[in-house]
Formats: sequence, C-alpha cells, structure tokens
Amino acid sequence: MKIKGRIVDIYNKTIYTGELVVEGGKIKAIIKKNHQVTDFIMPGFIDAHIHIESSMLVPSEFAKIAVTHGTVATVSDPHEIANVLGIEGIEFMIENGNKVPFKFNFGAPSCVPATAFESAGAVIDSEGIKKLLQKKEIKYLAEMMNYPGVLYDDDEISKKIAWAKHYNKPVDGHAPGLRGDDISKYISAGISTDHECFTYEEGLEKLQKGMKVIIREGSAAKNFEALIDLLPEHFENMMFCSDDKHPDDLLINHINKLCARSIKKEIDLYKVLQAACINPINHYNLDVGTLKVGDPADFIIVEDLVNFKTLQTYIDGELVFSKGISKIESIPFKILNNFNTNKKSISDFRVESNTKQIRVIEALEGELVTNELIENSLIENGNLISNIHTDVLKMAVVNRYKNEKPAIAFIKNFGLKEGAIASSVGHDSHNVIAIGSTDQAICNAVNLLIETKGGICALSNSEEKVVPLPVAGIMSDQNGKTIGKEYALLDQMAKEMGSTLKAPYMTLSFMALLVIPSLKLSDKGLFNGSKFEFTSLEI
Repeated sequence: MKIKGRIVDIYNKTIYTGELVVEGGKIKAIIKKNHQVTDFIMPGFIDAHIHIESSMLVPSEFAKIAVTHGTVATVSDPHEIANVLGIEGIEFMIENGNKVPFKFNFGAPSCVPATAFESAGAVIDSEGIKKLLQKKEIKYLAEMMNYPGVLYDDDEISKKIAWAKHYNKPVDGHAPGLRGDDISKYISAGISTDHECFTYEEGLEKLQKGMKVIIREGSAAKNFEALIDLLPEHFENMMFCSDDKHPDDLLINHINKLCARSIKKEIDLYKVLQAACINPINHYNLDVGTLKVGDPADFIIVEDLVNFKTLQTYIDGELVFSKGISKIESIPFKILNNFNTNKKSISDFRVESNTKQIRVIEALEGELVTNELIENSLIENGNLISNIHTDVLKMAVVNRYKNEKPAIAFIKNFGLKEGAIASSVGHDSHNVIAIGSTDQAICNAVNLLIETKGGICALSNSEEKVVPLPVAGIMSDQNGKTIGKEYALLDQMAKEMGSTLKAPYMTLSFMALLVIPSLKLSDKGLFNGSKFEFTSLEI
C-alpha cells in the first residue's frame, strides 16, 4: 500500500511531499517525491492520561469515536472499574480493548481503594500490583494518588512503587498543589509525571525538579490555559491528556483540539506535535509509530496543520477512519456489575440538627478542587434541608456495595431550583452521589439508580430521565453516538432545572474524590482533603 501526502517529520522539523510504503502493518519505506497533494500525513495523537470509563463507554466503543479525531492510542488508567470490580474489571478492559484496532495502553491502578476513608468494591494490594505489572499489556503504575502515603513511607505504597521499578515501568503521579520539600520527596520516590497541576508556578516547579507535566483539558478539569505557556520552553517534558472525557464532548473533539488551541497561541508546530504525538511513546515505551521506517504504520491524514481536521486514521496499516465514517465495529461483550444495596427511604436523608451554621462544599467551575465555606443553615421540623435561595443544597453519598445509611453534606454552586440529579459515576469508589432541592427528590433519584443498577439521572417536578450504565455501574452497553446524545439531553435537563455548571454531571462525579482538596463527601462522611481526615458538618 502506498499513501501520498505532505509528510510531517516532527524529529527533523520538516515537511515534504512523498509517499509512505506500508507492508505488513509497518512502514517499509518513506519516499520523497513531488506530488500535487495538499493533505498532510503525520503521526497520530495520543491521550497521555485518561480513564476510558469516564466516557461511559467500554474501550471498543471509545476507540470507534477517538479515531475520528486522529487519536491512535491512549495511556489508560483502569482505576475506575478496578475500584468497583478489582482485577476482574481490569481484565475486562484489556480483553475488550484488544478486540478492536486501537492502541490502549493500560496501567496498574496504584490506589484501589483510593483511600481508607470510603467504601469501594475491591482491594488491590502490592501483590496484586506485582501480578498486574507482569502483564505485557500493563505499561506503567498508574497515578499515585495517595501522596501522603508516599511522603510518610507507607509500606504498601513503597512496595507498589518498588515493583514498578523492578519491572522497569514508569510511575504516574497525582499530587495537586504539592510544592516545596513535599514534591521533592514525592519525585525522589520515583514518580515521574503529574497531570494535576492547576497553576503555572506549580507546573514550573515540578518541571524544574525533573517531573513531566501533562496538560489536562477534560470535561470538568480544565488546566490548559494555566499551563500552556510552559510548553514553548519545556516541550520535551510535556504531554496532553483529557483525564476524564464525557461522551458528548468526545463526539466533538479530543487531543486534536488541544493542538489547534496551541497553534492559535502561535506556539511552534513541532513543539506542539512532539507533546501530542511523540513524548508519550518515549515516556511509556509504547508500541506506537512515529512515521519512521520500520515503525508500526500508525498515522493520520489531516486537512491542515491549524485545525487538524482528520480525514483518515490508520492503525497498524489498517484504515480505521475515512470520509467521516469510523470503520471500527461494535462487538458483543459480557456485562459485569457490582450493585448490592437496597432502595432507601426519605427518612434516610434526614439530618437532625439545630445548628445555625454548617460547613459547605463549594464546587468550582472547571476544577476538581473545592473550597470549604461556612454558611447559614435552613432547618425545617428539626431537619437540615436544602436552601434553593442561597444555593446551599443537600448532597448525599450512598454506599452501593452494601446497605448503609447515606452520608449527608451540603454543596454550593450547583444551582438547582427543583428536583435532583444523581450519578453512580462517583470517583473513585463509585458510590451513588445525589444533589437535590428536597429530601424526597434526592431519595427518588437515588432509588432510580439503585433500580437500574447504575447510571445518571435527573428528576424535575414534571419528568425524569435516566441513562442506564449497566457495565460496573459506570459504563454503557450502547454505542458512543447513542450514549452521547442521551447524555447531552440529560445535561440539558439539569441546566433547565437551574444548574449553571458547564458540566454538572462531571463536576458531580468528583465531589466524592477525597484525594483532591479541600472538602468532599464520602459514603462515610464529610472529609477534609487538605488535612486528610473527617470533619463535622455542624459548626
């Protein structure tokens, strides 16, 4: 097979007309020839850190959409399904991903459960990590979220990192806001990347101390603007990722969009493409081609080098996307789940109190971090309730693995004026999270998801919508276009109910993420992520 075009050579920073000779899934030759061609041939894009599960799609369905944006590979942390189903869940992801022509590169989740302060569905100890790292499909030790465990030399954490070093596989980091001596010790433990930087200064310090910084722009956490000015000087040690990409967003764009935004800022083309296409391969030792003779024939054809509109995508020499159509087919798969709790009653969401002030989680647009606020309470018949006028709404986290009383807190900036929204996508343990205007609405939303054994839903005063997620309670068994459309309708409904957040469900899913400061809610109670300890709702 011969393919003509204007070939983008990132290594030598040149563009020339020529043709690729592809044979047996490899690039056999690259021949310089004068052709009347306008399209560009370049290496494919790589998402350097993503949880496939957050697209609500199984890997095969994720791949079907990703290739339409020129993505040929991902560095994928199966942490979400691991917290629900353990190693069985990871094996499901690998098996499903292997059935389609796409290069998933999975990691061994380092923190299952993420903390001891929440209920998860599984535990993966250091011996489990050892077994995972022995697999050829496992390329790295995934994000080490338990940075206090690293700083205080926790024995199990140290063993997990030691096994990664033993098998010569890199260790990913996760240390939002960690600076000074603490980040120095974290890096010295062997941790090589961070995708959680949210200020220029933080990113610069980590780069200067030897870390690779991954610029994240997902559906909820958006750090591109804060970090992109680091790229011109530090392009050799930076990458792009989405971390979490909801299905409606994935239908629109992927890493190609970050490249286009970088070019618009007049950053050198080759520096941008090195971060997007080359650096992940080198750092994680990926079997992905870079347009060299002998490489796997992984490349894309784009219309221009400004917007990077993808015309065709090739993986191992196979045409997987062309003329607006993905050629990756849907495949059958076995559905796994882990929902073992009974429906709740309205009294389960009651909080007996006469306190005048309460601690409130402040959700922030485009951030995973939250603030702690002190707000006036609203009490009705001795029960703390939502105050839609001040936007201080009741929030519940319900253990989905066994029958327990829900944990209750209050949250600001969701803006709901009626009804409730709920999700069983609740990082990291994926218990059910709900926010609502009344206890009854919250109870109804939670029970709807218990009934469907997972999903996301919205209940207004006049209607209810639910998107079932039967695969581990976090992924759909439908195709990307279907789930993307259904999710978009649900997102719109939440906004019609009053939410002012750009991505209310993605933001909701992170309100139980205890490893991100400062105030979050687990199924066991209100948690101060800065001090890494439980705290009280009442002042």
